[in-house]
Amino acid sequence: MSGSRIFRRNRAVGYVSNNIPAVTRYVHRRKDNLIITCIGRAFQVYTAGHFRLLHISDVHPDEITCLAADKRYIFTASDKAVYAWRSGKHLKHLYKGHDKDVHLLLPFRDHLITVDEGNTLRVWSVVTEDIYLEIPFNEKEFKISAMMHPPTYINKILLGSSQGTLQLWNIKDNKLVYTFNTGTCRVTALEAAPVIDVAGIGFVDGRIVLLNMKYDEIIVEFKQEWGPVLQMSFRTDGNSILATTSTNGNVAFWNLEERRVASQLVAHHDNVTTAICLPSEPLMLTTSPDNSMKLWIFDLPDGGARLLRIREGHSAPPLCIRFHGSKGENIISSGEDSSMRIFSTISETLNKSMGRASYNRKASKKKNKMQEDPLIMPPILHFTTETTREKEWDNIAAIHAGLVQTTTWSFDKCRMGHLKLVPEKFHNKTRTDFISEATCVALTHCGNFVIIGYSSGDVERFNIQSGIHRASYGKPAHKSAVRGIACDNLNQMVITGASDGILKFWNFRENVSEPISEMDLHQGVSMFHSHRESAMLCIALEDFTLNILDCDTKTVVRKFVGHTGKINDVTFSPDSRRLISAAMDSTIKTWDIPSSYLIDHFKVERPCVSLTMSPTGEFLATAHVDYLGIYLWANKMLFNQISLRSIDPYEDAPYIDLPSHARDQEANIEDAMAEINLGEGDELTLKYETPEQLDDELVTMSDLAASRWQNLLDLDIIKKRNKPKAPPKVPKQAPFFLPTVAGTEFQFDLSGVTQEDENSRVLIPENFSNLTIFGKMLQEAINTGDHQSCVDHLKKVGPSMIDFEIKSLHPDGGGNYKIMLQFLRIIVFMLNTNKDFELAQAYLSVFLKVHGRSLTENNEIMDYLPEVQKAQNKSWDILEEKLLYGLGVVSALRNYVR
Repeated sequence: MSGSRIFRRNRAVGYVSNNIPAVTRYVHRRKDNLIITCIGRAFQVYTAGHFRLLHISDVHPDEITCLAADKRYIFTASDKAVYAWRSGKHLKHLYKGHDKDVHLLLPFRDHLITVDEGNTLRVWSVVTEDIYLEIPFNEKEFKISAMMHPPTYINKILLGSSQGTLQLWNIKDNKLVYTFNTGTCRVTALEAAPVIDVAGIGFVDGRIVLLNMKYDEIIVEFKQEWGPVLQMSFRTDGNSILATTSTNGNVAFWNLEERRVASQLVAHHDNVTTAICLPSEPLMLTTSPDNSMKLWIFDLPDGGARLLRIREGHSAPPLCIRFHGSKGENIISSGEDSSMRIFSTISETLNKSMGRASYNRKASKKKNKMQEDPLIMPPILHFTTETTREKEWDNIAAIHAGLVQTTTWSFDKCRMGHLKLVPEKFHNKTRTDFISEATCVALTHCGNFVIIGYSSGDVERFNIQSGIHRASYGKPAHKSAVRGIACDNLNQMVITGASDGILKFWNFRENVSEPISEMDLHQGVSMFHSHRESAMLCIALEDFTLNILDCDTKTVVRKFVGHTGKINDVTFSPDSRRLISAAMDSTIKTWDIPSSYLIDHFKVERPCVSLTMSPTGEFLATAHVDYLGIYLWANKMLFNQISLRSIDPYEDAPYIDLPSHARDQEANIEDAMAEINLGEGDELTLKYETPEQLDDELVTMSDLAASRWQNLLDLDIIKKRNKPKAPPKVPKQAPFFLPTVAGTEFQFDLSGVTQEDENSRVLIPENFSNLTIFGKMLQEAINTGDHQSCVDHLKKVGPSMIDFEIKSLHPDGGGNYKIMLQFLRIIVFMLNTNKDFELAQAYLSVFLKVHGRSLTENNEIMDYLPEVQKAQNKSWDILEEKLLYGLGVVSALRNYVR
């Protein structure tokens, strides 16, 4: 088996940027700047106006190492090659020749300058893809670390080195023009100033230098105490401001006229790898490896910047994900960054952030942002949601790593709630146990109560609206840590499971001090996951087995064995017929509950830490170790008829790559280059001609108007309805010029007509036939086998002529049984070719209507009718399968209509 039978890779969501600096390009047609960010093996193109995602590139063979853009192309470097893209998605050129990965790119009008890790500089012709110039550098003397083209310096580029020196090269003459000795620290950034002959230089020690290249003089020098200068950018909107970035997430703005720090900005939680001041606008774009992209506007009274737009995902891997709502449009996720986010499966513009968990949310907002917030809570390990009362009060309860507090969140308000639920015995004034923590949580279906289990064995119930404690189950409920809690739809029963393998059933409201019954599973409980509509509860045990408990009968009805690692998460399909589980053995298995068989399994690169199934059954969402995104898998059973069989649970699972960012559009970009070879300045215009038939296995309709075939069966009714109501008129008298015989009686003159012998006989030739034109074509086709010409003839004539031709096939109409048999062969030919489907059905219907009874008179025709039936059934089966597939797709897409 090559892959999963049930799931197909769809796409990854939640990726915005990484450590590769973003680039921008201005598009005159849009009157807007485009932002290109790297997300690993692909890049994304956004509009600066609204941060709307325009394109996602094809997947590169390896990680993208650098980006560049000019007015025509977007250039990317990956796997020792450079790619040129048009319109953000069409591969135009491919440049191969480097022996090592390329880490610097510089578009230079009709040329592209590249520098690889081997310290070799190459100049390429963009159109011909030929190498114009190649310059190898000695790494010990001059290792290239930055590159820039000074404005107005024709054919010249400025190179920065790890040794601290700069070199100005004329790439047309392959000549070193000048060497600048600016220091001994590594040059990390080069930027051309708005003033001619001035270049901004950033060093690894935080030094910032403005150099006059014409006179080799330092105009001004600053020192950034935060560490290396990662990138520099000059404002060009009339303000003499230089922006520099650092490794601690801060951006410094230097006033070049007053030669001082103008302001500081805490932009990101990680390195600020991109800082680009948009041309002639008071805007600055920043990106960071914390998976965020921000647009800042300089409109504060002191000239500082404030956040205008943001697009971000998790800065640390997600730990728990759950679909929210009945439509399956939103995924709530919590990550190691202590944040909770909402990701939309429809559009990235609908993604939202619910903020980071804080001990004091108001104090965190007022805190000095130049320092790390000490009030941030530990990561959220698990949360539970309900939609019943989400408009009235908080509807999400979450537990944190190592904390006894349980926080509440509001999906409707997209923020953290004010409540932190803590039992009285764990309050600071009465607490004696400082080790216990919240281990599991469950919300009731009514959305009023939250039940929390603790490592001390306590199980507590709170009102989520007011935060008031309502009940304590047992004294305590378990002797060991509580690992799972479940509640039924009607709030009648609570089920708890502990690490010692004891399962207990409790009344929800009354007599909560003693359980109704107990069950010993003989293995420690790892986690719970319930499907309330079917009253089924999946219990994951520490011996890697899965038990399905029927909550009504309180019995284990299924047991699944097959995982070889700790079970991280499980989820039910919407109809509760299948159970999907993920474990630390990097496998994801699908179990059929009615038959108790494993029906599908596959293995991924990193273990899945959390998974959830869409309420509509369309997607399976997974989160994996060390990956920032959420991966969507499409359910093939929703659109295709798939036959499933049982699989050995211990059989090796097939390996599948995780879904890509571009909706599983992994393409061989070298093959795409072979197909697209346009000249310089050409637009990507592909002329497409519709073929006669897209696929031989598809049923194709004709292009004839419906009036040519739709009314064939009702032709008699139409003629009867169109019959004239007025009586026929008397024919007019013969014209006066016809010759007549003189006399009393009116007679025509027939003297000129030759009289034939009365005894003569008319000789009829042997090949005389009363067949129509179509009948003669059928007779010829018996010998030649040319069926298509007969079909083409019928497609040219009108409905009345078709009706006449078919009626003339019978011996009473001038035809014979051989011609009728040949007509049936024509119908079978049309059905087998899957062309002109509706014409074949119409012609066959008329034929059977007219000659149905007379067909039984000929044995040869009767013997051929099963062939006609076989071809007919085959065509209808194909059509029915495609129609059902289309209906399934349409019904699925209706869920996205708002």
